[in-house]
Amino acid sequence: MKRVAPLVMLVFVLCGRTESADRPNILFIFTDDHAPHAIGAYDGWLKDVNPTPNIDRLASEGMVFENSFCTNSICGPSRAVIQTGKHSHINGFRENSDRFNGDQQTFPKLLQKVGYSTAMIGKWHLGTDPQGFDFWKVLPGQGDYYNPVFISEEGREVVEGYCTDLVTDMALNWLENDRDKDKPFMLMCQHKAPHRTWMPPLRYLELYDDVDIPEPATLFDNWEDNASPARFQEMEIDGHLNIVFDCFGPPLHGWDPEKGKSTDRSGFRNLQKMTPEQLEAWNAVFDRKNNELKKLNLDGKELVRWKYHRYIRNYLRCIRGVDDSVGQLMAYLEEAGLADNTVVIYSSDQGFYLGDHGWYDKRWMYEESLKMPLIVKWPHVTPPGTINTDLVQNLDYAETFLDMAGAEIPDDMQGRSLVPLLKGETPDDWREAIYYHYHEYPSVHMVAKHNGIRTERYKLIHFYQFGEWEFYDLEKDPDELLNEYENPQYAEVIENLKGQLTGLIEDYGDESDMSEKDDNWKKQFRTLEGE
Repeated sequence: MKRVAPLVMLVFVLCGRTESADRPNILFIFTDDHAPHAIGAYDGWLKDVNPTPNIDRLASEGMVFENSFCTNSICGPSRAVIQTGKHSHINGFRENSDRFNGDQQTFPKLLQKVGYSTAMIGKWHLGTDPQGFDFWKVLPGQGDYYNPVFISEEGREVVEGYCTDLVTDMALNWLENDRDKDKPFMLMCQHKAPHRTWMPPLRYLELYDDVDIPEPATLFDNWEDNASPARFQEMEIDGHLNIVFDCFGPPLHGWDPEKGKSTDRSGFRNLQKMTPEQLEAWNAVFDRKNNELKKLNLDGKELVRWKYHRYIRNYLRCIRGVDDSVGQLMAYLEEAGLADNTVVIYSSDQGFYLGDHGWYDKRWMYEESLKMPLIVKWPHVTPPGTINTDLVQNLDYAETFLDMAGAEIPDDMQGRSLVPLLKGETPDDWREAIYYHYHEYPSVHMVAKHNGIRTERYKLIHFYQFGEWEFYDLEKDPDELLNEYENPQYAEVIENLKGQLTGLIEDYGDESDMSEKDDNWKKQFRTLEGE
């Protein structure tokens, strides 16, 4: 833990009302694909846009984890890791197409056993019904932004409205009317936003229209120095972000939107579910903007820039809806007299590319998708406005929730409780490296399988099916533009990291097939001219 004066921390803890930290309530607010650099408190290149005033206020009242990482950068697997405190290869949910075995040990079940009232509301995305919750009401699969279906123990129902607002209202209703008020609670309020395809609430369709949003410095990266998988993905703003289905724009230059790669038509299908009033309001804005685009006759880099700006504005508009939710939930806790004994956590399942390296989506072990936000407010335990720089992962969440509740942490969980860090105490044996493993290939976006290790300074990535490696010195190259794997100056560091990586694979029991494929197999996925 860094940037916290020890004397200030000691005085805060000693003077705090320690009884308020006894079996606190836990409010876990979780989003999908919210990149840390789209949160003002993380001081990224979008900070001046002021996308998250309420989340920033939460951060000012608690701790921001700057080095918070996922174990597998994709929606369902990240959630399964959080439920179990175990890596994907252990909990059995490696890919989004998998189904979660809800009969296994999860932290909500363990919280129930020690007397917590538990609820899960919103995006679940694990393929099977939730277990371990006194109340649950979840979206099927990815869910819809407008007039979504919800599933509960009572069955399925369509609820009219905007998904983020509906999830918030349901969470507030459970807090006020449905929970057992004789017990501490653990509420998982999980939003669909800002997942693809990005459909903002009607009230924000024109938000940021008059704001000059910067472009990422790497928008036109050509991946020259990367291993080959970076050049054979399907997640480019240029070639793969669909101007019709992703951007709700018009087809240009005779382009056929059906020919797009890794196409997601869910947003267009959702438009068909809108009420006449919703659709009229939507079309009034998008028709005007699309007519303006047609007049510009853009092509090449200028069209890429237009697609980026349409995408980033819709993405940030979705986030503003989430930020409203955070503000409402925090206000309710204050009004209900619960704020003093409720831990509020804000996180998202992984990071996301906001035009960085010319991409959208996630999956890679590169920083933009590896990092996930983690902000924790714990009254009388964690001093306001503190920043932690230790290496933490979503692997640690289950253990942290159990520790907060005074419950025993099972020996077979693979993470560690963050409670000592939240108290300003970094254990001497805290991890010096994290392990990552992405399993889903060939699949949507065509990101090759890979695993790797990241320390405070270095990162080593192995695209094992292709027999290729990448190595980055993050201190000198934070944007990961220079693959130094063949640089003899780093030979000793790389060999050391390989040894550590082997140790992590063994320690975490990862027996996945990591063998290199033959040349014929590789050629199937190497179709670009010149390769």
